[in-house]
Amino acid sequence: MRTVLVTGTGGAGRTTVAAATALAAAREGRRALLLTADRDGTPEALLGIPAPRPAAAPAARRLPWSPPVEAAPGLWAARVAADDWFRGELTVLQERGHGALDMLGAAPLDPEELTGLPGTEAFALLRALRAAHDAGPAVAGWDVPAGWDVLVVDMPPAPDTVAVLALPEQLRRYLRRLLPAERQAARALRPMLAQLAGVPMPAQKLYETAERWERELAAVQALIESEATTVRLVVEPGPLADRALRTARAGLALYGCRVEAVVANRLLPTGAADPWLAALSGRQQAALKELHGEWAPEVPVRELPHLGRDPIEAGDPGEAEGLGGAVGPGETGGPAEAGGAAHGGGPATGLAALAGPAGAPGPRPDRPAAEPWTVEDRLADEGVLVWRLPLPGADRDTLGLVRRGDELIITVGPFHRVLPLPSALRRCTVSGAGLRDGSLHVRFAPDPELWPRGL
Repeated sequence: MRTVLVTGTGGAGRTTVAAATALAAAREGRRALLLTADRDGTPEALLGIPAPRPAAAPAARRLPWSPPVEAAPGLWAARVAADDWFRGELTVLQERGHGALDMLGAAPLDPEELTGLPGTEAFALLRALRAAHDAGPAVAGWDVPAGWDVLVVDMPPAPDTVAVLALPEQLRRYLRRLLPAERQAARALRPMLAQLAGVPMPAQKLYETAERWERELAAVQALIESEATTVRLVVEPGPLADRALRTARAGLALYGCRVEAVVANRLLPTGAADPWLAALSGRQQAALKELHGEWAPEVPVRELPHLGRDPIEAGDPGEAEGLGGAVGPGETGGPAEAGGAAHGGGPATGLAALAGPAGAPGPRPDRPAAEPWTVEDRLADEGVLVWRLPLPGADRDTLGLVRRGDELIITVGPFHRVLPLPSALRRCTVSGAGLRDGSLHVRFAPDPELWPRGL
């Protein structure tokens, strides 16, 4: 399945761009699903997605989103139901661990008294990614196709998105460090401990739950790292937004996420007679030029016009026609004409006016992406190996590097990642590092005590 994660700077119109991207895919004849975690009224106004309601299915069978709504031919949209998913997961966990809870004298919590905790949304988003790929909608009994061709996910702002995408790898690392030895020991000693203590030991289901988490995290990480998963960054051009976008770019690069496009949203018309509007447009165009210079041609910059109003307003006579795919840039869209005409796109209606310039995601193979980190052999000339880590957007002042055992800990601004060293570099010592041409070059010198003789 082709997956597009839409994020960007706060308030730049991520939900609108995500909806336009999904609509563009549907208008090409592909079955598209739009998932959003937006809690405000934007998804309902754009696509008629109601607020999530508690699911009637048993907790163990619930999918982490509300029933999809068919917003246009070929386009379904749903909201991630983070709180309901959290209640279901905790209820299942309590059922699996009832033996341990009884041993501790704990009283289980009722589902009705549970509320979502900070961080719940991140885990629900990851679960939704997995469910959309693996558990076709027919499982839930909904009147929708048995699967989708394109999944578009309306993600949180860029810093939060990087944190969400980093979670599977981080949590798997924690599990590998903390769980295996203790789990095996507990399994071997549980019968003896139960006899000595006179109380039941934690049930096998607890260990099975931990193994299930490992499988879930591994599957989600594989989806994130797949070549078929890309990121679209949304920005309303301006000095502050461009700086935030550079930070987001460095964070996404740190975790190997592939940015397929930068979407410059809400572009004002140029050549306006009004001095105030002309000044605003001039500053925006200057920022847009810098955006093109920094990203293009490696990453295309898509330009979306400011419509002069909300993409879809209540009671818009052209709303149904626009979402249906009959209206596109440069076409007539009924009585409610958008401000795109001033931008040179001609009259258009609502969300459909943005689907064309947003563009549908191109096809990509669903396979593991190539490793972005490469080792360059300079032993013959300089006596070192160089590990090249692409980090476009990184700043020297906020870059940190620590070697610990067989791992390299990299800090880029607010982002942090622990990278296992390739086998050859584990027998070397770090002799220097430098940031050049958007890449971090870490130099490794062979350790005479560890380096194989004769090499």
